Amino acid sequence: MSGAAAKGGGGFDTVHWPVEIRLKTAEKALEIDFDDGERFHLPAEYLRVESPSAEVQGHNPSQKQLVHGRAHVGILGIEPVGNYAIRVKFDDLHDTGIFSWTYLYQLGVEQPQRWRAYLDELKKRGLGREPERRG
Repeated sequence: MSGAAAKGGGGFDTVHWPVEIRLKTAEKALEIDFDDGERFHLPAEYLRVESPSAEVQGHNPSQKQLVHGRAHVGILGIEPVGNYAIRVKFDDLHDTGIFSWTYLYQLGVEQPQRWRAYLDELKKRGLGREPERRG
């Protein structure tokens, strides 16, 4: 299936292929090198709140959920999904997001804008990155 891979929410068109993926457990991040020379450092929290799962993204853009309280989330592991994606297993037990190469590349390129929009939305809704304390 050379040249084809699912995008984050569907469709096919992998343009950039990863040449190396490193799970940085202690740093709670993935580092991905792509075939065009781009290298992205994607924190676990960022990946978790942008998970392509239906639980987070919904079935259309208006259904996207704002995931909060995940400042300390880590990654338990990653596993390949065919030759087009990886499944990321987070330590909050979320593991239903399949991150295509195209979506991971997009997350890397758009990281500054997406992260700023996420922080702005948290503030607007009175939510935070830190887990809520029980007690």
